[in-house]
Amino acid sequence: MANHDSNFRSPAYVLGMTMITMPFKNCIKCAAMTLMIGLVFAWPAGAELRIDITQGKVEPLPIAITNFVGTVNGESQYGADISRVIAANLERSGLFRPIKKGAFIQTAMALQTLPRFGDWRVINAQAMVQGQVQLLGNGQIKVQFRLWDVFAEQQMIGLGYTTVPDNWRQVAHIIADAIYKRITGEEGYFNTRIVYISETGKQTRRIKRLAIMDQDGENHKFLTEGDALVLTPRFSPTLQEITYLSFYGDLPRVYIFNIDTGRQEVLGDFPGMTFAPRFSPDGKKVIMSMAKDGNSDIYIMDLRTRAVRQLTFHSAIDTSPSYSPDSRQIVFNSDRGGTQQLYLMESSGRGVRRISYGKGRYATPVWSPRGDLIAFTKILGGRFYIGVMHVDGSGERLLAEDFLVEAPTWAPNGRVLMYFRQERTTKDGRGGRSRLYSIDLTGHNEREILTPIDASDPAWSPIIR
Repeated sequence: MANHDSNFRSPAYVLGMTMITMPFKNCIKCAAMTLMIGLVFAWPAGAELRIDITQGKVEPLPIAITNFVGTVNGESQYGADISRVIAANLERSGLFRPIKKGAFIQTAMALQTLPRFGDWRVINAQAMVQGQVQLLGNGQIKVQFRLWDVFAEQQMIGLGYTTVPDNWRQVAHIIADAIYKRITGEEGYFNTRIVYISETGKQTRRIKRLAIMDQDGENHKFLTEGDALVLTPRFSPTLQEITYLSFYGDLPRVYIFNIDTGRQEVLGDFPGMTFAPRFSPDGKKVIMSMAKDGNSDIYIMDLRTRAVRQLTFHSAIDTSPSYSPDSRQIVFNSDRGGTQQLYLMESSGRGVRRISYGKGRYATPVWSPRGDLIAFTKILGGRFYIGVMHVDGSGERLLAEDFLVEAPTWAPNGRVLMYFRQERTTKDGRGGRSRLYSIDLTGHNEREILTPIDASDPAWSPIIR
């Protein structure tokens, strides 16, 4: 592929919102990770390879993902690793079925010319991915790839990236996102992170630490030491910060944690109990529930001025607030109607109205990034459920069920949810293991997200740009 850079040329490359005309070899530097990116290629209109993920459960698309080639040993290892991560991402989505490499007829080295499409049709590959890795003299790594429609014999996409070698895994996630978007028409979610509560110890005395990892469980790191109880972490839309609740002694404090620097900042010492802090969509405010004089209401704090404003004024318990993506509305749960249900209100606190009317109790609502659905936890008949409903309360669907499933969080494309599942504890104190799972909106692709120890209360980051 290094001899065919002309096939990777595009008339334009995008930096932010600015369109710049330049050849591929010059690329553009992305300040966030010094990543150089080529633009997706268009190809002729007509019938094209596409997965319609809006139609419920679909049969996974057979896709061949070859090892990215390199001319020296280091390049070959990077190429094999990048190919492996791309395949794992796509397979885990439930929409793709990577074909085993042992079935490939044409070799990756032979692909440096054009694909022999007949060889790929024989093994029933509908799409094929090829790539190349080069270690550059300046200490960086260059990764290029192409996605082919095997039956149409058309190139669907061509991208190139240059970054430091340590970012090879992130490049693999970005490529998987590009493939996902080109074939489904929806944004991907692989170049993201998960922050969650890591748990150890007896059920009666749990040690809870803040932890972070890539969405596939890799690059795991603990952010706090476990000397204080931590709860309900949530990402800022800017990615660099997490808000969470921590108890030092009996004093609840809301913190802001900067991921890049490791700096923790106390957002405030609040009287009584504080629950579920969450950022506003613009990252400029934090919304939370606070208990004063035995009564819980919803408050917002301006992060610039630290001014706090009360939004609800009711004798009931109002908690777990979540903004709509446009910041105009807030969903929360309240027992003001006699049982725990979901309510909407304007961001000013006016216009409160109930939206959940099914059997059971509803909790932990969170608005989809797409704005079309609200996810929730439901408690009914001694069982817990993860479900979704439209913003007017209609179309309720339950996706997961168990002894205890709770705390849904959305992938940034609004097509996948993550939550935690806890096992029942036996009489002798055994069991009770808590793990993270993801599931798509069809309810058919449930996957465990592996963590080193028990895990709960996940929060999904936006796409890392």
